[in-house]
Amino acid sequence: MLNESFQNVLSNKTMEIIRLVSNLESEIKRIKEAGKTIGFVPTMGALHDGHLALVKRAVEENDFCVVSVFVNPTQFNNSSDLEKYPRNLEHDAELLQKAGCSIIFAPEADEMYNNDELNSQFEFDFGGLDKVMEGKFRPGHFNGVVQIVSKLFNFVQPNNAYFGEKDFQQLSIIHHMVNEMNLKVNIIDCPIIREESGLAMSSRNERLTDIQRKNAAEISKVLFESRNFAAQKSPNELTKWVTDRVNALKGLEVEYFEIVNSSTLQPLQSWNEPSVGCIAVFCGDVRLIDNIRYNLQFNV
Repeated sequence: MLNESFQNVLSNKTMEIIRLVSNLESEIKRIKEAGKTIGFVPTMGALHDGHLALVKRAVEENDFCVVSVFVNPTQFNNSSDLEKYPRNLEHDAELLQKAGCSIIFAPEADEMYNNDELNSQFEFDFGGLDKVMEGKFRPGHFNGVVQIVSKLFNFVQPNNAYFGEKDFQQLSIIHHMVNEMNLKVNIIDCPIIREESGLAMSSRNERLTDIQRKNAAEISKVLFESRNFAAQKSPNELTKWVTDRVNALKGLEVEYFEIVNSSTLQPLQSWNEPSVGCIAVFCGDVRLIDNIRYNLQFNV
């Protein structure tokens, strides 16, 4: 017999906040036994409209929507960055309830990891996807991503999981992880959600001052403008053009900009493969990422 709490969730009358893995697994078991589908959105909180777009899609396409809110320590290279990451579960919960979320899973770190896991690097064969771009500048970051996402998939057992394309390299690695681990979940790619200025929405935007936010909006403008020159320039030439243009803007410093094959993430030498340009930029001490696809006629 279903308990009253679960009956309320089953009829979408309320939203539960669950802290313990054991309690989450009990609810997931009941949902599965009822023959219902689960859509899952993993987050680190500090939610914005980009996250909520994923949540709303998960709500529309599944019987239940589960959202995790967990600032994962194993994917941070910089302890200061981990400490500064914004946290406000109460505000996040208000947004998620309005969006139709059924269950928030918000564990503490010691609920997700034992000491050995926290103090050693998770090992995984990335097939080279971790050696470029973010992987160069954030060694071990994707090990932490795969570690936590695979754990969450195991606990939530979603039918569908929703990820934004802003984190393009991460999304590619999630697809690879699902294939390598033979996980029974559909990964749904969702387009970048931007502020009115064009700035890609990110939890890190909360740390920008008004002036920095205005400066950061120039990143996407340069990326969009670069499409106009793709047919006249080689990938290497366009890479230099974008890097120089962004570096010339006040308050911005490019960490990397690379035009890569959108499947293998390897740098392109010519425009004969599906391509995406990925960028990381420091705006003050806030690190922002974005990307853009180059849809030339010979791309497939």
